[in-house]
Amino acid sequence: MMTKQYGSEVLASVHETAQGMTEAAVMSKRTMKSLDEMCLLPVEEMAPEDIRALRLRENASQAVFARYLNVTTGLVNQWERGEKCPRGASLKLLTLVARNGLAAVV
Repeated sequence: MMTKQYGSEVLASVHETAQGMTEAAVMSKRTMKSLDEMCLLPVEEMAPEDIRALRLRENASQAVFARYLNVTTGLVNQWERGEKCPRGASLKLLTLVARNGLAAVV
């Protein structure tokens, strides 16, 4: 299970309280979505050179890096050459690796 990354300890506390209120049907899911956007750290696009630098920082081949991210080696290669851009879950995983290392996605 991945842990959520918050902008601060206060935002983490507010978000977790609100999540409990949503589960108890005291707060609407729409309000919870707004809080998600405010409290959770944003995921930003990564440039090809940043992806390559991240992989090299983690001392991983493209094949090993791809395995950790549950994508193909060819896709990692395309990201690093700028032919494709990571999106969705892949971008989130790359962000987690950038912040916490490959061990964060094991």
